[in-house]
Amino acid sequence: MASSSTRISRLLSRSSASLFSRGGKGYLGAGFSRYSTATALEEEPIKPAVQVEHTQLLIGGKFVDALSGKTFPTLDPRTGEVIAHVAEGHSEDVDRAVAAARKAFDQGPWPKMTAYERQRILLRAADLLEKHNDELAALETWDNGKPYEQSAQIEIPMLVRLFRYYAGWADKIHGMTVPADGQYHVQTLHEPIGVAGQIIPWNFPLLMFAWKVGPALACGNTIVLKTAEQTPLSALYAAKLFHEAGLPEGVLNMVSGFGPTAGAALASHMDVDKLAFTGSTDTGKVVLELAARSNLKPVTLELGGKSPFIVCEDADVDQAVELAHFALFFNQGQCCCAGSRTYVHERVYDEFVEKAKARALKRIVGDPFKSGIEQGPQIDSEQFEKILKYIRSGVQSGATLETGGDRLGSKGFYVQPTVFSNVEDGMLIAKEEIFGPVQSILKFKDLDEVIERANNTRYGLAAGVFTKNIDTANTLTRALRVGTVWVNCFDTFDAAIPFGGYKMSGQGREKGEYSLKNYLQVKAVVTPLKNPAWL
Repeated sequence: MASSSTRISRLLSRSSASLFSRGGKGYLGAGFSRYSTATALEEEPIKPAVQVEHTQLLIGGKFVDALSGKTFPTLDPRTGEVIAHVAEGHSEDVDRAVAAARKAFDQGPWPKMTAYERQRILLRAADLLEKHNDELAALETWDNGKPYEQSAQIEIPMLVRLFRYYAGWADKIHGMTVPADGQYHVQTLHEPIGVAGQIIPWNFPLLMFAWKVGPALACGNTIVLKTAEQTPLSALYAAKLFHEAGLPEGVLNMVSGFGPTAGAALASHMDVDKLAFTGSTDTGKVVLELAARSNLKPVTLELGGKSPFIVCEDADVDQAVELAHFALFFNQGQCCCAGSRTYVHERVYDEFVEKAKARALKRIVGDPFKSGIEQGPQIDSEQFEKILKYIRSGVQSGATLETGGDRLGSKGFYVQPTVFSNVEDGMLIAKEEIFGPVQSILKFKDLDEVIERANNTRYGLAAGVFTKNIDTANTLTRALRVGTVWVNCFDTFDAAIPFGGYKMSGQGREKGEYSLKNYLQVKAVVTPLKNPAWL
């Protein structure tokens, strides 16, 4: 069976020609459009084949209303219309959720189960997630706007794989016996840290749910998780499946709400032992400060990025264009590690720009529930307007707008795939995280220059390198100050590969064995030995 990373490449890097070739009639069919035509976006959107079942808070194993009775709307990015009204949690609801998690940790069965029993529950949950692949994918696309094929064929299988991976770790977490000077027996215990507070973003709601929940549960902790206000629906559905799998009450609690209220209450709560946050760097600073000012709880942060994608002079230009296109436009450009600074060697720069423009013009934008769609709408009006503002900034600062630069259609939050050339490092579009379908192409002369320029940023999340020369690849992978370097590939994710950033892209690592350390305490136990046979 193909890996998730292989499926990404196969699904999202297809040439446009292949999209027209399936079946006896045009594969695109009614409702498809190249980004330059907006007529199809005026059609009535497809109704998702899923019902919204859960809109309340999940506290102590039960779905309940917010104490205030307040709700907020979650919107369909295709139209801006309301999908459902969701319970709006506030500080008093966070208090209830934390109390339930604390009771489950201190008095409940979860930390006291054998690791094998916890593993079996996680495996049953993964099986249920797999069984409900289509419902989860439909909710993810409806609430977020990403292509349904991406949700159903890539992200839900990744979700399942992540929980099976962490289930495998549950009975392999252990301490060590440590030699010491003198007659002592010394051992270390790796203990669950307690109540984990987790705050996830809107761009990959279910995958971020897995990145946070998987290691925390494998280590025996209990959780209070705040969903992003833009995308609460799929994680609530997933949490319900965990309880169907036998997860005890109070182990996984879900609070929907807004950052300044529910998020701040969770970050500053005195009875939360650990905090994990994924989101913007500016919000990450606030979260870190709140954690420090309360009980100095440890914090894992996965924050923003402005990742360089470096195309060297020996590159196969056609392949480089396709990979750079994928690195930037994947998930509507709403990806923290997007290759949003495309550095191209001067010898192949002009050819690259022309082919990058042509590829963007072929990108298929439309209703994400239609087969073959590559790009759906942006998440909401705020992000939509932010992207258009950056595009205007690029034009005003003197970059060359090769294609795109405007909205698509008259409803929803669709943005034309946009390509800028002649971009300079000092321009806002080259410095700041746009989080949208805007490719900035910069020119460089040699490796020393591009290394210095690529590192001249407050971010350090990821980078891409495209070259046929192993020496060039080795030079760049060691010189770039980032948490992940993809060589001749991009966005290759796997449950076992750690992910995180340097500098202001965060602290700590998620996924893989490294993520377990975020949710464990290390305790040293020292016992005197009387007349030991050996030391």
